[in-house]
Amino acid sequence: MKASFWHKRWEQNRTGFHQDAVNGCLEAHWNQVGVSAGSCVLVPLCGKSLDMMWLKDQGHSVLGVELSPVAVQAFFEENGLEAQKREQGELMRSEANGIALLCGDFFDLTTEDIKGVSGIYDRGALIALPPEMRERYAAHIANLFTEGVKALLIGIDYPQKEMNGPPFAVSEGEIRTLFGGAFEIKHLETQDVLADHQRFKDRGLTALTESAYLMRRVG
Repeated sequence: MKASFWHKRWEQNRTGFHQDAVNGCLEAHWNQVGVSAGSCVLVPLCGKSLDMMWLKDQGHSVLGVELSPVAVQAFFEENGLEAQKREQGELMRSEANGIALLCGDFFDLTTEDIKGVSGIYDRGALIALPPEMRERYAAHIANLFTEGVKALLIGIDYPQKEMNGPPFAVSEGEIRTLFGGAFEIKHLETQDVLADHQRFKDRGLTALTESAYLMRRVG
């Protein structure tokens, strides 16, 4: 999937993947991740997610990574924040009120960029990527982080033949295949959420679940 796809979606305001409320799985399960207040949380492919403001309200600093400058600008404007900008390697860093967004290709993220990060929150990254890019994404996450770092991963699953992604269906089995070599994985919850997503029903879906997983980097 080319970067131009996502740039076009944001430029045309075709952002149905953006949630207008904080994710329920995040609110329900973040305390189980065990990231202490004051620690930094990485949010890959963050868009303009309200979840970042929620994490900030829990006492965390937040480091988001987002491809689209339109999304980065919208996040700060919609939350009444005036960001300071500077170049950071291959990325452009915008920062205000304890939230920093790095604009650019996630795969340009380096270990230097994530210094101080103690936790990861992924609601929209893995499910935004086609299969071949999911493998690369999981490998990059594993290479960036060392033992002990914890993550909350939110995945969705549905009959992939019924709808073209993104968002893509990612089963628990695939998540364990992608991350199991580097992370301990604990399934926390699965909910039937089809009734909450009329736009997906309109696209022909007959089933849709959302699941939460606690992961810890090992080895």
